[in-house]
Amino acid sequence: MFVELMPLLKERTLLITVARIDEKLKVNVIPARAKEGEDEALTTPLSYTGSPEELDRELGQHLASYVDSHLALGSTLAEAKAEMDAAAKAARQKAKTMQPTSKPDTATKK
Repeated sequence: MFVELMPLLKERTLLITVARIDEKLKVNVIPARAKEGEDEALTTPLSYTGSPEELDRELGQHLASYVDSHLALGSTLAEAKAEMDAAAKAARQKAKTMQPTSKPDTATKK
């Protein structure tokens, strides 16, 4: 279980809760926000409910899939932000070069 979480733990703290619901267990893995202004999608928790045997057998696979999806989402969001920043910078540069240079009016009307 913890081996699967290591890639995600490099980037952020995780809160793990376990609760008993009748004869089943519910496990929640809740990623903390890594930095201010980060997209909320990166703090989406994983909840998994099953018998202790099911959790022993399947939780590792679900965690590995969750971590892969989480890392891919973080990478996609970072790429999109970088592309938008580059486009904004290019637009500002283009607007700067397109601005007409104003010359003072030397002809005076009488």
